[in-house]
Amino acid sequence: MKEIRSYLGWKVDYLHPTGEPAFAAPDSVSWQVFKNQVALAIGGVAAVLLEFADARIRSGVWDHSVFKSDPIGRSKRTGVAAMVGVYGPQSAARRVIQGVTNMHAQVRGTTPAGEAYTALDVELLDWVSATAGFGFLTAYDRFVKPVSDADRKRFFEEGVPVARLYGVQNPVRSLEDFDAMLQKLLPRFEPHPINTEFLDIMCSGRAAPGVPKGLQSALVHAAVDILPPVVRERLELGPEYDLHPKGEATVELMAGLAERIPDPASPAAQASERLGLPRSFLWKSPGERARLLKARDAAAFQHA
Repeated sequence: MKEIRSYLGWKVDYLHPTGEPAFAAPDSVSWQVFKNQVALAIGGVAAVLLEFADARIRSGVWDHSVFKSDPIGRSKRTGVAAMVGVYGPQSAARRVIQGVTNMHAQVRGTTPAGEAYTALDVELLDWVSATAGFGFLTAYDRFVKPVSDADRKRFFEEGVPVARLYGVQNPVRSLEDFDAMLQKLLPRFEPHPINTEFLDIMCSGRAAPGVPKGLQSALVHAAVDILPPVVRERLELGPEYDLHPKGEATVELMAGLAERIPDPASPAAQASERLGLPRSFLWKSPGERARLLKARDAAAFQHA
């Protein structure tokens, strides 16, 4: 029986077609990072804050999406777009990304200061892609386990093909690239009531009703905590958003559990099965993952 996830007309079957590769491989850093739902939640909020720092993106999202009225649906659609680019069959990823691009083509307007914007502006596409990579990787490194310099570079490189499909012209390939892009855009960053309204929505639990409100608040504070200090200062996110020791311990505990306990219904697990691996593949030790990949490839060679 197929397990299909459908949001806003997007149908993503992570189990089929059997054997169809994703844009990232099972032994990639991306597959490890994106399986951890706690790191994704933290990184996603941090990415939105980095995007909202620029009035063009902030106005585009707030004026042309349903986030204020339907934060759950908006969050799910964003999650689908992220997951399909990492775990989905390439054909499904291309279809979903084209759908996102078609929606973005209709997004244009003017900021309150009178500056025109369009969602397909290359500078904005580049920044949105950069913030997602930075947010997810930094959250995983900070709250799950440290990521080596080599694996950080691998992570960014693995995201380049999907970034290109979104229209990104200058994908970041390292944290140094991210810092350079940040410094270029930093003069545009400003505090705004929409930033705090977004954080209030996320802390309220409306975006994830199944998650305890206290944990939601801790995740939001964790997201603010991983922002580059210069951005947090520019956005005027003060001590009320500090991540206190109790909240940090809670986040680390939940992130640790997500790292150790398999989620057999997740895209990560289903994608593993699609590619001839057990659904628990990504939650096994590095040595066991390597053994399973070798055994799968040997079996495929024998049947070729």
